[in-house]
Amino acid sequence: MQKPDVRGFFDPDTATWTYVVYDGTGADKRCAIIDSVLDYDMASGRTKTRSADRVIDFVAAKELEVQWLLETHIHADHLTGADYIRSKLGGTIAISKHILRVLETWAPIFHNEADTPPDGQQFDYLFADDETFKVGPFDARIIHTPGHTPADTTYIIGDAVFVGDAMFLPDVGTGRCDFPGGSAGDSYESSRKLLGLKDNMRMYVGHDYPPEGAGRVPQCMATIAEQKAANIRVKDGISKEVYVAKRNADDKGKAVPRLLLPSIQVNLRAGGFGKATKGVRYIKIPVDVIG
Repeated sequence: MQKPDVRGFFDPDTATWTYVVYDGTGADKRCAIIDSVLDYDMASGRTKTRSADRVIDFVAAKELEVQWLLETHIHADHLTGADYIRSKLGGTIAISKHILRVLETWAPIFHNEADTPPDGQQFDYLFADDETFKVGPFDARIIHTPGHTPADTTYIIGDAVFVGDAMFLPDVGTGRCDFPGGSAGDSYESSRKLLGLKDNMRMYVGHDYPPEGAGRVPQCMATIAEQKAANIRVKDGISKEVYVAKRNADDKGKAVPRLLLPSIQVNLRAGGFGKATKGVRYIKIPVDVIG
């Protein structure tokens, strides 16, 4: 099985992992960047590019060519840096076709159709379910893994599996399922797809939240075998009924993510801020709608 090199970058402010997937032999310079981050301060409305620039510096040092800027889903906890990175390095911003359902969900809340096309044309490419593609010399494909959101997508590149928020490391479990269109039942079925992959494949998660007392620093990868044996929510032997009941109970009353409102708006535009008014860009804050 093909084994690409994977370099992870952790953003401690949002607990997000960004990945660069590339050919470590240097024979092929094309690479993919998965789930990048644009730094955003909610109180001041200021953006910074520290997290994205770390990725850009790595790509430049390795003399890589950005082929893909991949999003596993529309993130509710951080702003994507895809648009910024594309402006510096090029590349094709891509996401699952199921983004169209997410656009439908949020349009009546933000009323942003004027600068957020409902047909997804703001993304360079929309993947179909089970579509195959290439990342440099590596065979790649996507699988639809909904539950956290209806548009969650897993990218499988060689032996590396990038799951976004569909699953987390074994001692953390899975992503919450209480966002619009989320489903604990779908989440469980998605976990079965993922745990049905080959045991020695590497699963890379979108976030890591080390449990209190775990005695470890943030990490990004576990094998499929390790997940099957030890994932606290979906390991072998846990039934769908048990999972759904606990997932729904644990999600009930959860706080809205700190950056949800700016994240959703920007990420639905593939990292853009929409039309400016007299040179000023804005984030809309709907009142008494969320939560």
